[in-house]
Amino acid sequence: MRNNKGFSLVELMIVVAIIGILAAIAIPNFITMQLKAKRGELPGNVDGIKTAELAYDAAFDGYVSATEQPRTTATLDKVAVTWTTAYTDWNTLNWKPDGQVRGSYAVLTSSGATDFTIWGQADVDNDNTVVSYNATTSTNATITASQVNFF
Repeated sequence: MRNNKGFSLVELMIVVAIIGILAAIAIPNFITMQLKAKRGELPGNVDGIKTAELAYDAAFDGYVSATEQPRTTATLDKVAVTWTTAYTDWNTLNWKPDGQVRGSYAVLTSSGATDFTIWGQADVDNDNTVVSYNATTSTNATITASQVNFF
């Protein structure tokens, strides 16, 4: 009698099929989680800019408009770009993002500088739908209508 050791071809095919099914379930969920993480940049940065504006107001009794940015609406995509220190408005506000950005940001002050509106927009999944967040002195970052062009 022979001593049969190892796996049969059918057993190996079953294992490969199970791995394929698990991959078919896991990969779309992984991509969805990546996009959610990339979209999290916008509300986080918009709220950070709001905090910097409120701190600037407390120190200097006014708000700063800041529209300099590394991207325009036409160049929004999923590729992250470097935020440089050459943006004087943002340096005055004493705000810069941690690392690279996928979105565009702007702060627009009201006439008389009694209020401000912060805008952040991005297209992190390259579907040509721009998602925008805004915040004011009285509201935190909230999502606004897509395809808003404010620059």
